[in-house]
Amino acid sequence: MNGFLFDENLPRVTSLPTSFPVIHAVDLGERLTDTELWNYAKENGLVIVSKDADFSQRIVLSSPPPRVVHLRVGNLRRRDFSNWLQLTWPRIETFIRVNKLVSAYMGRIEAVE
Repeated sequence: MNGFLFDENLPRVTSLPTSFPVIHAVDLGERLTDTELWNYAKENGLVIVSKDADFSQRIVLSSPPPRVVHLRVGNLRRRDFSNWLQLTWPRIETFIRVNKLVSAYMGRIEAVE
């Protein structure tokens, strides 16, 4: 694991309690398709972080890399989302090190090996 690739459906994260690099999809230039994001993450050892269920479904049918973090919190205000992510991220990062899929909800985290 070399870092995290945040999908364009997520706001830019200004700070995250991690020592790994965080890249946002918009930093890669033109709007990339899910397949292009998948391949970029795979080639660069990045974990995809998204609210998009497509990545979760895809990883269940394949072996990593890449690994996927599916944030399943619905629509939140940017500040509420940021606060939740700050508090939840250390647990997410612990789970994603040994699992190919981590689904994070408001009150729990589920993982698939």
